[in-house]
Amino acid sequence: MTLIEEARNGRVSPEIEAVARHEGIEPASLARLVATGRAVLPRNIRREGRNTATGIGEMLSTKVNVNVGTSQNLNSPDDEVEKALAAVAAGADAVMDLSTGGDLDCMRRKILEAVRVPVGSVPIYNAAVRKELTSQGLFNALEKHAKDGVDFVTVHVGVNKNTLERLGNDPRIMGVVSRGGSLTMKYISETGEDNPYYSEYDYLLEIAKEHDLTLSLGDGLRPGCIEDASDRAKYMEFIMLGELVKRARAAGVQAMVEGPGHVPANEIKTSVKAMKYLTDGAPLYLLGPLVTDIAPGYDHITAAMGGVIAGMAGADFLCATTPSEHLDLPTKEDVIEGTYVTRIAAHAADLTRPGVSDRARSWDLKMARARADLDWEGQFQAAINPARAKQIRHRRGVETDTCTMCSELCAIRLAKEAMEKGVCKK
Repeated sequence: MTLIEEARNGRVSPEIEAVARHEGIEPASLARLVATGRAVLPRNIRREGRNTATGIGEMLSTKVNVNVGTSQNLNSPDDEVEKALAAVAAGADAVMDLSTGGDLDCMRRKILEAVRVPVGSVPIYNAAVRKELTSQGLFNALEKHAKDGVDFVTVHVGVNKNTLERLGNDPRIMGVVSRGGSLTMKYISETGEDNPYYSEYDYLLEIAKEHDLTLSLGDGLRPGCIEDASDRAKYMEFIMLGELVKRARAAGVQAMVEGPGHVPANEIKTSVKAMKYLTDGAPLYLLGPLVTDIAPGYDHITAAMGGVIAGMAGADFLCATTPSEHLDLPTKEDVIEGTYVTRIAAHAADLTRPGVSDRARSWDLKMARARADLDWEGQFQAAINPARAKQIRHRRGVETDTCTMCSELCAIRLAKEAMEKGVCKK
């Protein structure tokens, strides 16, 4: 049986036990969430013992994914493995291999072997690079990824003739910015046939069930700019994904859904709530959303801003964006920076998240108490990136018990001294 089927039969698996213990919730409660599809634990049966169970969804902390992978211009498998390891060291909960250059099979297996977190991939890239953008080629790629042990796959099942008709009736400035979405459009336009992952979805579910592969139903029609946000094509895809989530659950396959994209801050809550409603609470995996288009070089920040709002509205899984977004293949340093910034956004959302906020606030409380005591070691221990905090603290070589901005005028120390002298006593 698959994990979701085991949970429906009342069995609390070792993976559910481990995640529940880590999250601080009752294993039986998590099993119920998995059984209903409101939480997923991506783990391919071929990676048992080789990945750390991670829970994504309702009542669980907001998770962070980091993308790595070669391109056709820059193809160094060792660099991408190093980036994946750096992302995990910086706290990433999952890694996706989005390689499009070189030996894709070798690259994917290297990532799977290197990290002990769930690994995702996008099978259509394999089919496209191999020039096998056919129905058989798409399913061959999916099966290959599943057999290699990939834990979750993005499949752009929401891009089909129905959704593309809405796109045609309501043109966009940026059109389609998803690579998987555009490749699916290419298949449909060249063959006249519908998306095989959609038209033969039952076969897709058979492959997923055989390997207990989690489906990440891709947002192939996510908006690529603020002007394109919240249009008919995007909402049509939401509706389609909701129907496909229902079919996946019925087949005993775990599924989560992906979302936009570029969305102005005031439209994010509506977008997230709509996706959650239409997909019956399926775990929601978002890129960003980026709240403005004008910040190349800072899009890890624009995405984090949107990620906080999305997380407050119910998003469960944030895809890290790096300073290289829209500009270049990320460097290792870009990946590390993007991981930490996205983790900060995830934690900020967790401070408001039902079932999670108390645990999240306890972390902030540790920092507050350390700051109140001018306890620098305590502050470093509570910091999300202790090494960076230490580096900034000591970079000028001036050692004081306060920071060098306030020095003798430290508000915390002055106020504490005043209180001790009884200035506020009656």
